Amino acid sequence: MTATMPTEPPNYPHCGRGAGDRDPVGCRGRRVERQPGETGDSQPELYAACLTHLADEDRDTYLASLGPGSRLDHRGTTIGGTVLDRLLGAVRDPDTGRPRLGTSQFSGAVFESDAAFDGAIFEGHAQFSNATFNRSVSFAWGIFQGEARFSGAIFASEAAFIEAAFKDDVWFSNAFFKANAWFGGATFEQASKIGPLVCHGQADFQTAVFSTAVTLEIAAKKVDCLRVRWASTAALRLRHATVDLSDAVLEYPVSVAASSTPFTVVRQELDGSWARQELDESGLTRSPVRVLSLRGVDASHLVLADVDLALCRFAGTIHLDQLRLQGRCTLATTPAGLRRRGVVPVRCTVRQTLAEEQHWRAAQGRAGEGWTPDPDGGEPLTPTTLAPVYRELRKAFEDGKNEPGAADFYYGEMEMRRHDPHTSWSERFLLQVYWTVSGYGLRAARALSWLLAAMAATVLLMMLWGLPQESPKSVNTGIIEGRRITVITDTPTPMNPHGPYLDRLSSERFEPALRVVINSVVFRSSGQNLTTFGTYTEMASRFTEPLLLALAVLAIRSRVKR
Repeated sequence: MTATMPTEPPNYPHCGRGAGDRDPVGCRGRRVERQPGETGDSQPELYAACLTHLADEDRDTYLASLGPGSRLDHRGTTIGGTVLDRLLGAVRDPDTGRPRLGTSQFSGAVFESDAAFDGAIFEGHAQFSNATFNRSVSFAWGIFQGEARFSGAIFASEAAFIEAAFKDDVWFSNAFFKANAWFGGATFEQASKIGPLVCHGQADFQTAVFSTAVTLEIAAKKVDCLRVRWASTAALRLRHATVDLSDAVLEYPVSVAASSTPFTVVRQELDGSWARQELDESGLTRSPVRVLSLRGVDASHLVLADVDLALCRFAGTIHLDQLRLQGRCTLATTPAGLRRRGVVPVRCTVRQTLAEEQHWRAAQGRAGEGWTPDPDGGEPLTPTTLAPVYRELRKAFEDGKNEPGAADFYYGEMEMRRHDPHTSWSERFLLQVYWTVSGYGLRAARALSWLLAAMAATVLLMMLWGLPQESPKSVNTGIIEGRRITVITDTPTPMNPHGPYLDRLSSERFEPALRVVINSVVFRSSGQNLTTFGTYTEMASRFTEPLLLALAVLAIRSRVKR
């Protein structure tokens, strides 16, 4: 973004050097004030030009009149590196060696060379609104004792506020950083809002301290909040950014949310009216807000809203089960489609996964199947570590009434336990069976497939060996003893079928076999005469088939429950 120069003259006495028909305003730099000590008058007089266009003798006289804590007013002035160095040298404290400035007015100033305010102490308000820094600028280890205003400032190169201390409020509304902005180690004691600002590079807040409630509105390529300390409530409203919260200290609730609409600022026009303007984000790649890591964060104070968690590392997060997710928070998913593992075709049911599971499976030689390897190339975490992470996230989703999401994390937990070499062989065997039969009670299609296969197998067994050759007929035998007659009814043992197998697969035998199976599914006895083999087959089907039906119902319920 380039600054647009207004055509109206500024509201302060300006230099005007170079004014003409094409530029009626000329140099917009404020005319330099003579310090009261120069003239002996209580009211300062003005030189005829700005600091840059002053005659050498007048500039020397002005700089000699300055001292530590002097008030500076160089609004609209184009300042080169040599002039800035001499200006800061004139206010340098001989005891500390640090520039000490009183109330400083640099609004609309243009810094043509590297601007090194390192270690500067601003004892009054520091006004850099709408200033332009064409080269790198550094306020490292600076102290802003009054308000610091950088609203509308343009930083064309690196901007460093490393270890700076802001004692009062600080303003970066509508500020543009064309490269990286470094706030590492900065202390914000009274800042209530930072931004909205646009950073085409990285906005680095590593180890920064926010002492009061603050709102950060940032559109950036990356926002680094590594080891940031939030000593009060905070709201991070981000656009297009990838944010890293590793080891951040959250003493109070902190929310990280994606802003769906561009940031806007209210600006005053030349005619005095106020207009709302969107920030220019043309230098940023349009992408969702992504969270890279929550390692070391106490998630009991964290709220995430509408962010992409596909790359997020959750292992090492404290109180992960208390993490609150709002809106649409997406995670990495299993590879879709049918693939081959050797000669065996495999297909993964789509579910949400941890980025760490993606890295582990890719490290097992399955990157070709679509699993994402660790971009850092580090040693992947083992299933032993990932199982409790899945368990805690499952609880967080359950507390948020997101049962389908919780089901995915239950599946992930079971998968990690099944692949954990430290799990006992008996437990791993049971988990293998549970996974094979129903996908841990979460895959309805798998359970129904096994149910249909079991029913078909039972029907076939019944037709081949379970149903007798023919239904046995009862035989009644009467015994007469004097005037007493005893009738005995005897049912012969069903005869095992014989003859060719194909002859047994008849429609007459199919109907009673199907009736046996259907009754078994609902855990009822068919009352059908069966052979000994058929009796045991029916007993087995009355146990397994209702169980498979229950697993299918459970899987469906886990997907639709709210």
